Amino acid sequence: MPFEAVIGQSAVKERLLADLRGGRVPHALMFTGPAGSGKLALAVAFAQALLCQHPAEDGSACGECNSCKMSAKLEHPDLHFTFPIVKDSKTKPEDAVSDIYIKDWRSRVLESPYFDLNDWLAVMKAENQQAKYYVAEADNIQRKLALKSNQGGRKVMVVWLPEKMNQESANKLLKLFEEPPAGTHFLMVSEEPDLVLGTILSRTQRLLVPPLSPEEYRQAHPPRDERQSLELFQMLMRLSYQRKVKDLRDWAEHMAGLGREPQKQFLAFCQRQVRENFVYNFHLPELNAQTEEEAAFSRNFARFINERNVIPITEELARAENDIAQNVNARMVFFTMALKIIVLLIK
Repeated sequence: MPFEAVIGQSAVKERLLADLRGGRVPHALMFTGPAGSGKLALAVAFAQALLCQHPAEDGSACGECNSCKMSAKLEHPDLHFTFPIVKDSKTKPEDAVSDIYIKDWRSRVLESPYFDLNDWLAVMKAENQQAKYYVAEADNIQRKLALKSNQGGRKVMVVWLPEKMNQESANKLLKLFEEPPAGTHFLMVSEEPDLVLGTILSRTQRLLVPPLSPEEYRQAHPPRDERQSLELFQMLMRLSYQRKVKDLRDWAEHMAGLGREPQKQFLAFCQRQVRENFVYNFHLPELNAQTEEEAAFSRNFARFINERNVIPITEELARAENDIAQNVNARMVFFTMALKIIVLLIK
């Protein structure tokens, strides 16, 4: 992916190109910023520029050399990817590495690098599981980077979601992160840098990627079908306002039956809807980013989200999302959250 294929982010692109021209590329660079801003797209484009054999005067990849052609297919022998995975019961611990999904990974990135963990779980057909880095991945990374460059130039390792790496894996890689082989670059892409282990974070240079404009975001992220999430959100708010505790218990039972990642995705959707309903009250359509179905619900519901409860409701939803991520009992999380929303809606 060349830089010109990355949507928006002109300032970040220029910063990266300036580093290339000035020979100031850090050995470990972490792309951080809001979800959906194109961090992975930037990392892949930067990797291609790093591997290009005949870069342009501005530092960008030529797109014509043999390295660029291999990078465009994500098949350059010196371009490596590591990412969280799930393993089934048949996979031995020593075989639980990213390479078992590398074909699926390449296909998904080539389709569009603007995807999140839920999308990746769907590719792995593992929506009800949690992806992570297994210890074998650290050994796999060390083996790959211990080899000489296949093309005689740089080696690049793109690390997607390093926050999913546990302490044991990180400890094995500390020396490598701190003193990588000559010409080796780590490009990390993090959605939640505060969750990255400090031992990793301290060895990287962070690059903040700002959010895309609304038009750029729509270009990068064609609308997904969230009608089911909207129906569940509407049910939660209606039952909470009506104080139908028994029905809310049944609703919580239903939510508990969903996979953990879909549960987190739903709670993130709810937080966005609370914000949209609060903004709806200002009667400034240009500030709202809603579908027709979402706006139709807001016409009657928005007045119940105001300056008194918008922050507490959002905090309850965020707390529930964090609890789900921490493997707290989902039935208890959703029912407790619903009871608190009752109070916040009718207080």
